[in-house]
Amino acid sequence: MSDPALGLSMLGLIVVVIILGFPTAFTLMGLGMIFGYAAFYDPTQVWYANRIFDLMVQRTYGAMTNDVLISIPLFVLMGYVMERGALVDKMFYAVQLAFRNVPAALAVATLLVCTFWGIASGLVGAVVVLMGVIAFNPMLKAGYDVKLAAGVITAGGTLGILIPPSVMIIVYAAVAGQSVVKLYAAAMFPGFFLAFLYLVYIVGWALLNPRVAPKLPPEQTQVPVPDWTRTLAEPHRGRVFLALSRALLSPARARGIERDGQPVTRGALLQAWGYALVPLTLITLTLAVVWWYVVIHQQAGAVEAVTAVEQLGTPDLVPDDAGQGSKGPPTAFYVWFGAIAFGFAALMARYYARMTAERLEVIRMLTDAVLPLGLLTAVVLAVILFGITTATESAAVGAAGAFLLAFHARSLNWKKIKEAVFLTAKTTSMVCWLFVGSAIFSAVFALLGGQALLESWVLSLNLSPLQFMILSQAIIFVLGWPLEWTEIIVIFVPIFLPMLKHFGIDPILWGVLVFVNLQAAFLSPPVAMSAFYLKGVAPSHVTINQIFAGMMPYMLIVILCMVLMYIWPGLTLWLPEYLYGG
Repeated sequence: MSDPALGLSMLGLIVVVIILGFPTAFTLMGLGMIFGYAAFYDPTQVWYANRIFDLMVQRTYGAMTNDVLISIPLFVLMGYVMERGALVDKMFYAVQLAFRNVPAALAVATLLVCTFWGIASGLVGAVVVLMGVIAFNPMLKAGYDVKLAAGVITAGGTLGILIPPSVMIIVYAAVAGQSVVKLYAAAMFPGFFLAFLYLVYIVGWALLNPRVAPKLPPEQTQVPVPDWTRTLAEPHRGRVFLALSRALLSPARARGIERDGQPVTRGALLQAWGYALVPLTLITLTLAVVWWYVVIHQQAGAVEAVTAVEQLGTPDLVPDDAGQGSKGPPTAFYVWFGAIAFGFAALMARYYARMTAERLEVIRMLTDAVLPLGLLTAVVLAVILFGITTATESAAVGAAGAFLLAFHARSLNWKKIKEAVFLTAKTTSMVCWLFVGSAIFSAVFALLGGQALLESWVLSLNLSPLQFMILSQAIIFVLGWPLEWTEIIVIFVPIFLPMLKHFGIDPILWGVLVFVNLQAAFLSPPVAMSAFYLKGVAPSHVTINQIFAGMMPYMLIVILCMVLMYIWPGLTLWLPEYLYGG
């Protein structure tokens, strides 16, 4: 058998062996060693002098010294600490009340919490199991269709590996030699866009067929408003923000109102007023950060870049484009920014004019349950995207912040800390051994000529870039049925990467398409891990086939999202190009 035939046999054998259930990392290393020994075999040498042993040491050392991989244990630790110490049930209850008037309110709340919790933890299994315990039974008791309830949990739980910070993106960056921060920026909008498509599907299905998601009874949508807040707002026709503002200016208005048997204090009024200002504060901070980055930060960077360069040649000759970097953003930015700021100002004025005690209580619950974790996630992503820290340093910030939040919530003890650290070590070891096995396997595969044979075959088809894109993504989609994302990223993605340059395809765009494509790997039988995670905590009357049926529409939504991403590449490439250049 020729060497290229050995390489193809090696590639086919790895799929069969993995499907049979053998550990992926050690299977990769074992097959790489066996076929590599045959490739390097020299009958004049003793067996231990075979060069495959040198290759094994070199590839292992190279994987262990890869700086990109350092951030993996920290992000994984952040996720496990969140899983062990945070309060998802409070978050789900607060989000449910916030969207109580939306069709399929429980399913919408489940999707939003899955998305948010997946971003914070990045652990698909943990998110699906937690939401299966918290949200699955309430949806079934409320009369929701089993397929709707199962589909929203399994599909929403997989978004954590797509939206940054994501371990899958780090693994791809290490395999493809791409920038982690650029991949994070590129995956940001597609991840939220896919979540939006899921949301549209859920609400649309509930509107077309209300029987799949009946309205909740009033007792499940009633907001537990404190009596003193309602009493304070009654003289002002229920407008609680106006009542709080007047009470702060004239505390005598609130002295006759009791709270827990005591008169309402100025501190209680200030606390409630502070909760009421949270939406306005978040919008103001967001607009301020955008203004700082676009107007102040970039102009300062442009001036520093100009002044740091020593002019060469004739000083009197100034290029026509000199100083272009210091002119700042175009006029259209100021127009759009002013229009958006004015729109938000009008919206906030209307919101506070109509704020009731129920809305204030919902804001308080969302602030307590969601805001701390949301701020931590936003900080971790912001320091990466704005170039303030590296991915590894931001992962350390995230892990430290996760411990602080868990300790503040008093939901983390020594036992849970040990469990989180042990699971982090286990997961990190699995990823690192995968890299070692993949490095040995891919080196031997290329040495045998398998990579060159596949490249020559694909090039001989005379495909257009679109046809190659469809072919590569279709192969990855099919591989997602029997394999998990780790095997696809470390084994099959490196086969396509060398061909991207020939077809003129951006590896960032192609990689993000792979990330979205791999969402289907968790939703496609027979190895749809999300279905088995949910089945483990679902009631006995819910069958695995019902869960599979609920996941199928989301696979079609994944394909639709990929088509839109290819038609509109700016959805993926605009943010990294804006932040870091072309």
